[in-house]
Amino acid sequence: MQTENVLEMQGICKSFPGVRALHNVSFTLRKGEVHGLMGENGAGKSTLIKVMTGVYEKDAGHMMVEGKPIHFRSPEEAQDFGVGTVYQEITLCPNLTVAENMFIGRGRYAFVNWKRMKEKTTQLLGSFGIPARPTQQLSSCSLAVQQMIAIARAMDMDCKILILDEPTSSLDEDEVRKLFSLMRELKSRGVGIVFVTHFLDQVYEISDRITVLRNGELIGEYDASSLSQFELVSKMMGKALEDVSQMKRREPSARDGGEPVLEATGLSSAAGVRPFDFTIRKGEINGFTGLLGSGRSESVRAIFAADKVTGGEIKMNGKKVKISEPIHAMKLGIGYLPEDRKGDGIIADLSVRDNIVLALQVLKGFFKPLSRKQAEAFAEEYIEYLKIKAPSTSTPITSLSGGNQQKVILARWLLTHLQYLILDEPTRGIDVGTKVEIQRLVLKFAEDGVSVTFISSEIEEMLRTCSRLIVMKDRAIVGELTGENLTETDIMHVIAG
Repeated sequence: MQTENVLEMQGICKSFPGVRALHNVSFTLRKGEVHGLMGENGAGKSTLIKVMTGVYEKDAGHMMVEGKPIHFRSPEEAQDFGVGTVYQEITLCPNLTVAENMFIGRGRYAFVNWKRMKEKTTQLLGSFGIPARPTQQLSSCSLAVQQMIAIARAMDMDCKILILDEPTSSLDEDEVRKLFSLMRELKSRGVGIVFVTHFLDQVYEISDRITVLRNGELIGEYDASSLSQFELVSKMMGKALEDVSQMKRREPSARDGGEPVLEATGLSSAAGVRPFDFTIRKGEINGFTGLLGSGRSESVRAIFAADKVTGGEIKMNGKKVKISEPIHAMKLGIGYLPEDRKGDGIIADLSVRDNIVLALQVLKGFFKPLSRKQAEAFAEEYIEYLKIKAPSTSTPITSLSGGNQQKVILARWLLTHLQYLILDEPTRGIDVGTKVEIQRLVLKFAEDGVSVTFISSEIEEMLRTCSRLIVMKDRAIVGELTGENLTETDIMHVIAG
């Protein structure tokens, strides 16, 4: 393998108002290598890629492509220097043909030589072994083939550096193999590839070197062969191996031994989560844990039918039930606080009062509206119960802090007298004091007999709150921890395999 650097980044800094996204980060990419860029959510991977590709201008530091100092001011400039990017979401046009997508935006003349375009596309498809026809509509191709077409397009534009940002997130195992085959072909041609993924097995299968970022800073650059998965997980999570074993674990309590409230068998969804079995008992707090992208959110979304369910069955209180839409889950007493509070949780145009009574109104039906007096009484009751800081029930919910918005969503579900509450990142982006409040509320819910599944990127929070953790990796359950095994060391061992 050649060792000449095709890309060098030294001392890169980038800040936004109130946020230091990158601080003194360095990164090198060699010709003919696959370099894995790893880090948890918020580590700075996306910002670094956007600096590489000219989407963002760096605040400090310098970059070189093939030894030449450069300063990209736009993606077009980066493209002219041979930097190509293929994102997780396909950015091509599904309503156009493969050939049209291959050359869209590249024409310099008023007339298109369609024959030449088809011939060139046929040549490119054959060169990379892509199973598609020039005249085939892109939407008829699988996601993997669409990814390959995007890569071939980048390569035809004299790409020296190829950045693949989560390219396998929506692919099945066979499609991943095809994509990796193409990546190895490009590597043999001397292309330097930056590979961003949350799938640990995949990064080790294809990468020569690995760079780890955490909180916008460089943790280190390693040969993949010399860095174990356990060490990688430790570096990404920011816990020294000798310190992790000292984590306080939560002892099981009497409430964890109740009757099963929900039992899922072979549950799977269109979001790519593999079939899994899951049980939660009355008054139990359990959680799904794993690195970002492991499938923890997709699993609970499958339980609530927030994503299309593709297989499996569910029992509530021992009886088989059908949950193919969120409304079915709601009618069975299941509530869900989603990971994306702003996008999927609050209704930004409504008041605090209307957000609180929303789920209850949906369950009652359109033709049985709550009176203003009833809605006001419910809102006031739960504002007091959850200590929601709001000037009035009529206050727009967008004027509340993130923590108080989360409490409003909790109030929404408590008002429906639920049996089972799913909380996905309920404390993300809120202050420490409110985090503690929400954790105490979760414990109180369980004491009152509500079953809770709790998901958090902060492992310490999971250990303080849950008596059982389901460990996920690559969208499959790989272990379950309870009792003395409920430590961060054990979690990392299970994730690392």
